[in-house]
Amino acid sequence: MSEIRPTSSEPAQILLVEDNPGDVRLTKEAFKQGRIENDLHVVTDGHEALEFLAQREAYEDAPRPDLILLDLNLPRKNGDEVLEELKGDPELRCIPVIVLTSSKAEEDVVRSYELHANAYLTKPVDPDEFIDAVKAFEAFWFRVVRLPTEGNES
Repeated sequence: MSEIRPTSSEPAQILLVEDNPGDVRLTKEAFKQGRIENDLHVVTDGHEALEFLAQREAYEDAPRPDLILLDLNLPRKNGDEVLEELKGDPELRCIPVIVLTSSKAEEDVVRSYELHANAYLTKPVDPDEFIDAVKAFEAFWFRVVRLPTEGNES
């Protein structure tokens, strides 16, 4: 089966903001099994995520992500703070953000959408279900949804 790429010939740039090494490993495995050619970049806290997005310090050569997977329970800056800063920035706000978290709390769901998350997914506990969930949203966001191209932010 051939690889599927986003609308351009370049691999999809995905930023995973996750501090749990087990979830990072499962997400990498899911994307490896998926059919979308991608470059998965991982940062482990909210401050690092914002540095990556602003291309500051160690991330001055970081690519602009096509999609962000954001955990809520992060050190230094939590996911809500990252989401608020990201969606408040006119240059970054059009990047789709999927909240991928273990929280099933209704207030977290509501708050994430109030902060303009594009989707909210609760991480399945079962590793196989987790991998299936990642593969499903990968297919949706890169084969079904039309994403803005860099340079067309307005």
